[in-house]
Amino acid sequence: METYHMKHMDQLVRLRRIEGQVAGIERMIEEGRYCMDILIQLRAVRAALKRVEGNILERHLKHCVAQAIGDPAAAEQKVAELQKYFEADRS
Repeated sequence: METYHMKHMDQLVRLRRIEGQVAGIERMIEEGRYCMDILIQLRAVRAALKRVEGNILERHLKHCVAQAIGDPAAAEQKVAELQKYFEADRS
């Protein structure tokens, strides 16, 4: 039986593409490429990671958090997890 978390497997394709982008940036640095070209590629990697993060967060909200709503203790735990997650971005 497939668990809901196994549905994140489709993100592996994106992560492997990002891995290739990072390897490309390493080569650019080794070759002494122009700073702006490197910065553009770094921004592209950050954007791609944000998309993966957003997809996983959306699924978490739609499944894990939604499932916990009927259970006050579980819902409180999910809210605390999300608060901690978003607080990490502020520091």
